[in-house]
Amino acid sequence: MSDDHDETTLGQIETEVALLMRFGEATRRATGTAEHRVLDRAAYVILRHLADAGPQNVSALAARLNLDGSTVTRQVSALQRDGLITRTPDPSDGRGTVISPTPAGLQRMAAVQAARTRLYGDMLADWSTADRATLASLLSRLNQALINRNRPRPR
Repeated sequence: MSDDHDETTLGQIETEVALLMRFGEATRRATGTAEHRVLDRAAYVILRHLADAGPQNVSALAARLNLDGSTVTRQVSALQRDGLITRTPDPSDGRGTVISPTPAGLQRMAAVQAARTRLYGDMLADWSTADRATLASLLSRLNQALINRNRPRPR
């Protein structure tokens, strides 16, 4: 592959990712169902991670989500105020706490997840099963590449 062709492809990827983020957010805001709006994006991502990975401390959450600990602490505090997570003493470190989703938090997260799944099902209805699977695989690879890129590098 020539460098010019690769540069053109990388430019197209950059544009498509930028548009994906913009259109994804616009679609979320414009969707008429209340299910999409029962959680903000940060709360949804935290609750999804906790549902998948189990209870975690703020440091582990921050590392997984590639966020500053103080940002996650603020988000977790808001989730706790809303009754969507609980904090319990960390059994491995008595000074820290472990965050777990509450049944209400899991219920809201599941409602948003179901609404988003239906939305993508509608948008991709004319895609073949193979194309959907390819998209899912490539998005997973892109997310893993972003995670790997943003991990602190050893000195």
